[in-house]
Amino acid sequence: MNSTRALSALVGATALCLLGATGHAGAQDKDKNKDAPVVQIPQPGVPQIMTLEGKFVRVAYNAEGYVIIGYQATNRSVGEEWMLLEVGMTILGKAPEYRMGRDAFSLETPDGKTLPLPSIIEQREGNPRAIMQRANVQRDSINYFPTSAYRACGIGFFPDLGSRALPQDVVDLSTDRACVGRLYFKIPGGIALGQHWLNVKFQNSLVRVPFRILTEDEEKLLSKNYKSIEKQVKDAFRPKK
Repeated sequence: MNSTRALSALVGATALCLLGATGHAGAQDKDKNKDAPVVQIPQPGVPQIMTLEGKFVRVAYNAEGYVIIGYQATNRSVGEEWMLLEVGMTILGKAPEYRMGRDAFSLETPDGKTLPLPSIIEQREGNPRAIMQRANVQRDSINYFPTSAYRACGIGFFPDLGSRALPQDVVDLSTDRACVGRLYFKIPGGIALGQHWLNVKFQNSLVRVPFRILTEDEEKLLSKNYKSIEKQVKDAFRPKK
């Protein structure tokens, strides 16, 4: 997938859930385009492109690393202690093969806290079975990788309960590997509405994937105005001439 396709097909998700400063549609107008909410794109603080493949699928990438997440089950789990993210990763261009450890991942919550990836012991003692079962039926495909990434690769930090797979502390990334798996985070006080960031430290850079836990009204507004918001975000990331 080249950057043009990424911008046109993915980019909406970054901001389409951000709905503007007020979260409302604009004043009623005969021109339907003017009724769509104006998006407010989050600032990652690092050089990257942020994009979309669906209502609950987000992508962010730079010259080195590519990360895609699906979070529908988490958006249905507000107030619960455990967050689950379906995650895919690869490296891009001429970046060398890289072994990534658990400490490369962290989560920023709307209240400004940064949470580390828990250990496998913490995850299993926490028993996130409810969100695991929800994710088995409420999930979106994250199979949107660059064409160079064609080899299946697992992210084995948290194997499914009951599986024979042993937990792994590293994942080996290369340009031809499309690595997928689940990440879990324990959220003090429960999952909250609002803007979150998944931080992924590659060998030489940081990729920050934005995702927003939506209210029911925000989700309805997003669905209603998807095409307009997608265009706004695409225009925002259009390369400068």
